[in-house]
Amino acid sequence: MDDHKAHARRRPHLLRRTTAGLLSAAALGSLTTRPAHASDDPVIGGDCAGASSWVTVCRQEPGTGSGQSQGDTASNGKGTGKGKGTDKARPETCAVERLDPQPPASDPVWKGHKPGDGAIYARICLSQALGAAVGTVTPPQIFWAAAAPAVNVDPEQLAREAVDRMLLTGPSIVSPRAAGKYTVGVPMWMWVNQTPTTYGPNTAFAGLAGVTVTATAKVSKIVWKLGDGESVTCNGPGTRYEASVGKQESPTCGHTYTRTSASQSGGKYAVTATATWTVDWQVAGGGGQAGQFTEVRQSQMQVAIGEVQVVG
Repeated sequence: MDDHKAHARRRPHLLRRTTAGLLSAAALGSLTTRPAHASDDPVIGGDCAGASSWVTVCRQEPGTGSGQSQGDTASNGKGTGKGKGTDKARPETCAVERLDPQPPASDPVWKGHKPGDGAIYARICLSQALGAAVGTVTPPQIFWAAAAPAVNVDPEQLAREAVDRMLLTGPSIVSPRAAGKYTVGVPMWMWVNQTPTTYGPNTAFAGLAGVTVTATAKVSKIVWKLGDGESVTCNGPGTRYEASVGKQESPTCGHTYTRTSASQSGGKYAVTATATWTVDWQVAGGGGQAGQFTEVRQSQMQVAIGEVQVVG
């Protein structure tokens, strides 16, 4: 009989908040990225609501979640790969704030202009703020402009930045197991762990210049390539095998090999599980402004398929 045993353990989910603020001229303008307290649940409100002078991202910390794969973790696969829903270039998303109070007329930042002739502004871009290591100070660009620069905030880009910080991975494969024993003609049940980073749902929040976006990601399908030329698409995590069902096929996600893996490299079939994450995002108080895109993550493993042993 095939080996479909697995165990599970649970860890609390953590919340990490990264913030970057535009400071006034009195502080000479700087941006700080710092950690906040840990919490079991995401927090909506406060910094996460997104004020005009803050760049904010809240997400769950990557963790083991519930249900770890048993056996060889290298084979059962930490997910890899990263896919964007579109390749089109997007303008940089930046926050701009007029310094208050304005620097004195003697400050070289005026570049020969006089106070009242335009103004001094501070600008920080999303990629710059979120690319900084936690605990570091990222200085904004301080500049003179004759008129207030337009603030360009792309909510989908905010959503993508939030998703990037979810650290989504490929499926956490429970079955098949790299150390399992599987047989030609015997149905193999396939299923994965459902953790925030390997299956979802996973929610993150991003705010810039008064625009706050909530993004929720969840796996919508997993395509299994079994190494024998066959592939199976599963629209859920699969069903956990129970010994009481014997040699029945999985009702949701399974495969039956028709030949052994003896001729394959290393005597095993190379199995790839590709997860499509569907991300739904919406702007808080945005009058219905919302959208959807997908991300792709992948895990690999190897499985040995043998023949039925006849005794006597």
